[in-house]
Amino acid sequence: MIKVEIYSKKGCCLCKRAKKLISKVNAEMPFAFKEVDIAASDDLLRKYKEDTPTIFINGKKAFKFKVDEIEFRRKIRKELIKSSFDRVWHKKEHFA
Repeated sequence: MIKVEIYSKKGCCLCKRAKKLISKVNAEMPFAFKEVDIAASDDLLRKYKEDTPTIFINGKKAFKFKVDEIEFRRKIRKELIKSSFDRVWHKKEHFA
């Protein structure tokens, strides 16, 4: 399953917009969505204090600050295709 993480903080209007967009797309496309509050950790706060929101897709940084809906959808579709291909390829290896 595709994993989307957003590193955000309270009072961040860009974070709120990004979460709304991600939730909207998640209602149409399957992926796991997790919000990480950077205030929960001093390390995260230091690392992302000036860089919220930061969005990761399958562990890779995909967006910082503004999230473009078309580009976000494109990246999710790409990961869906990749994961489908990996599953099919893995099944073929079992039959070889």
